[in-house]
Amino acid sequence: MPDMVWFVVRRLLATGLVMLALSLAVYLIFYALPADPARLGCGKPCTPDRLEQARLFMQLDQSTMQQYLAFLEGIVAGRTFGEGTAAVQCNAPCFGYSFPLARPVTTLILDRLPITVSIAIGAAILWLVVGVPLGVGAALRRGKALDRFAVGFALIGVAAPSFLVGLLAILVFGFWLNMVPVNGYVPFTQSPVDWAWHLITPWVVLAALSAASYIRLTRAQMLEELNRDHITTARAKGAGERRVVLVHGLRGVLVPIVTLFGLDLGGLLGGAILTEKVFSMRGLGELLINAVGQLDVAVVVGVTLFSAFLVILANLVVDVLHGVLDPRVRHA
Repeated sequence: MPDMVWFVVRRLLATGLVMLALSLAVYLIFYALPADPARLGCGKPCTPDRLEQARLFMQLDQSTMQQYLAFLEGIVAGRTFGEGTAAVQCNAPCFGYSFPLARPVTTLILDRLPITVSIAIGAAILWLVVGVPLGVGAALRRGKALDRFAVGFALIGVAAPSFLVGLLAILVFGFWLNMVPVNGYVPFTQSPVDWAWHLITPWVVLAALSAASYIRLTRAQMLEELNRDHITTARAKGAGERRVVLVHGLRGVLVPIVTLFGLDLGGLLGGAILTEKVFSMRGLGELLINAVGQLDVAVVVGVTLFSAFLVILANLVVDVLHGVLDPRVRHA
């Protein structure tokens, strides 16, 4: 057990350093853009005096490094923009303040996060349920009808653009057959049935495309595992085929599957941009696209960093699961 604890501590320290370096890189990149947040928030007409007041209020009169340190401090302790009765408070964790929208970036993210999480979790469950069993079945029936179907489905899924599949699904099942809603989102607390019904199309589209990668990976790994010596030994000892596949074979497949699943889920939690745009879901992806169009740098930086943190967090969880599944990883 102590080696597992030390393994987790090392991963946490490494994750903290990566997050810190990433936050600095993202902050410097976006605040080096020609777009001036103070000028965008100054209004019209924007006189030199009003522009200077906007810079002071938004704390853009400081050096880039001072602004970055204030940004980090805001995540931990919150920030205050301006002074007196006109001051704007951004409570911790403060990922910045959107002056065009007059709301903290953290609030904007939390408002949109349930939509993105709903899309990501539902699609992830579907692609695991479809992709892994199909991959295992294809490996066990290599060269037969199921294998050919799985390989063909995987090739189409890998090659098909998500936005095109989404638009076709809306056209066929939403407009022609009138079977499913074509857009919108209903909160789970309002109606669980309507929540799932409005999400079924994006779930199926994302799951169908993502399952292709899991079919290919699972099939390839299972074929490799079934040819290993320990599988031959287990069969020679009289182990049933079900036990050989589920206990001995699938264990070796889990590590790459967990890795891919963690990265895919982390990426989706950061915002399924194309899916949200196609299905008119106002999640993190839609928030990010609108912020880019409006040159709202604070929102762009906040959402980008939040999304990156989710991906890094997913990597941390994957590393810990690797340590549980394969004790040899703990000493790497």
